[in-house]
Amino acid sequence: QVQVVESGGGLVQAGGSLRLSCTVSGLAFDEKAMAWFRQVPGKEREGVLCISWNGRDTYDRDPEKGRFSISRDNSRNALYLQMNRLKPEDTATYFCATGRYAFCTGAWFTQEGFDYWGQGTQVTVSS
Repeated sequence: QVQVVESGGGLVQAGGSLRLSCTVSGLAFDEKAMAWFRQVPGKEREGVLCISWNGRDTYDRDPEKGRFSISRDNSRNALYLQMNRLKPEDTATYFCATGRYAFCTGAWFTQEGFDYWGQGTQVTVSS
């Protein structure tokens, strides 16, 4: 049984930082691309960042953002999202997802190619 568990969310002031973590069990984590998505109530889930199986390739949905970074530790079956200079508009529930393939597809930000999802962790940024 595949389990995906996010953690690290919370309340932070604008300009602050948070580091989200995601641990995965029940599948070959080191063979899969991984990604972070986020969702605000009433809106569609949107891709944030995707990372290839070996961590060498990362893709940012919004390259001009530059405030977030994704990383992974295959020895720990763990995925991370470092968020800096947070803004109130970053408030959302953040989800971790396991990819079907080793690399992020060209349409990764549409949720295409992701099989398992966590329950999400809430990030709230106050102004």
